[in-house]
Amino acid sequence: MFKKKLVSILAVISIIMLSACGTGGAGDKAVSGSANTASSPQGKIVIKYWTANGGKIEEAKQNLVKKFNESQNKIEVQQANQGNYDDLHAKVQAAFAAGNAPAVFDLEIASTGIFARSGMLVDLTPLAARDEAQVNIKDFNPGLMGNAYIDGKLYGIPFMRSTPIFYKNVTMLKDAGLDPAGPKNWKELEEYSRVLKAKGKTPMTMAVGVWEYEALVAQSGGKVLSEDGKKATFNSPEGVAPVEFWKKMSDDGLIKFTVGKTAGADAEKDWTNQISAFKIGSTAGVSASLEVAKGNNFVMATDFMPANKSYGVPTGGCQLAITSKQNDAEKEATWEFVKFMTSKENTIYQHKYVGYLPNRLSALQSEELQNYYKEFPQYKVASDQLQYAVLRPNANAYAEVSKTIIDAMTKAILEKDVKPQDAMNEAAEKANKLLSK
Repeated sequence: MFKKKLVSILAVISIIMLSACGTGGAGDKAVSGSANTASSPQGKIVIKYWTANGGKIEEAKQNLVKKFNESQNKIEVQQANQGNYDDLHAKVQAAFAAGNAPAVFDLEIASTGIFARSGMLVDLTPLAARDEAQVNIKDFNPGLMGNAYIDGKLYGIPFMRSTPIFYKNVTMLKDAGLDPAGPKNWKELEEYSRVLKAKGKTPMTMAVGVWEYEALVAQSGGKVLSEDGKKATFNSPEGVAPVEFWKKMSDDGLIKFTVGKTAGADAEKDWTNQISAFKIGSTAGVSASLEVAKGNNFVMATDFMPANKSYGVPTGGCQLAITSKQNDAEKEATWEFVKFMTSKENTIYQHKYVGYLPNRLSALQSEELQNYYKEFPQYKVASDQLQYAVLRPNANAYAEVSKTIIDAMTKAILEKDVKPQDAMNEAAEKANKLLSK
């Protein structure tokens, strides 16, 4: 019966959003046929750590794992990349059902609820309380802690966390006679975009994504789901407003929407090749985007996402979660690794290496980062924007609901005769059926 439940959960997880916080690089094959922990010939406890995403993100994790393994002689961490978050989540589900799940893995925050409620995760509340002096949960930025808790219990420790931010090609803006300090709101974004279009430029290219949509709903004063997660509220005026805005911008040639499996990569190509002046992207891309700008000889800036009624942004990225079915020694070894990876020192390291948020307030306020921001202010924007952060939905069915929302938005934006309100009403009916299960 339990395995049947896991298979059902796997089907749900496989739909979950790629845009919410990573670059989705392909990874190595999973280590198969071993338990989540084992003993090495040297007597060490060996634990498996499964990761998501590639490029500089994966490099940072590899470097930290190497550092941990070299820092002590009792625990050996074996890391294996599993692709994007969808791939990773599905493989963890399958491995858990087969009895050989990793001891710890990167858990995309919107999936915390379904993993925790299915009994797959260790409740970290007592461990964090016991080791409060070392862990110091209050040191983590409050804007990042919402999705770490499910039903009042702690199931994840913030690791590589993100928000969507607004990237600007300053060189293109100046060439068009535009002030690179803007645009600050939807109205200004439209005004800037019309100037850029008149200059023969594509103002912005983007995929239709639920993460970006969540931001615009928050900016409009709405919520995607009800507080209890049991009802769709995205067909409210506040939920429809972003779709109407995007449709108008698309119809007027001010936003180019990409579709299909390569939609995100296609949008990124337009930014890289200076076809588009703006992009909405994860803070995880700051480091790589700076390298692109330097290589292509243009100046890049980052900013808050343009506001509507107010600013607003969801968080994203992953937290480290420990799988259940481990004995006490194995759980303690895994917990030591999690504490190491999420320390002040290492959150500073991964922030500078990749661009993910400095999760700890002590890291953000450190002299090292304050000096770093003077040279690279692009890294600081995401942390400043956290004051407007909103919780991502944690409903078990949110992965499927997200797919429904994306399909409805795509249809409304790209099909001329489809009204956004009608598309979102239809999607809300489908979503409510999913949420009621």
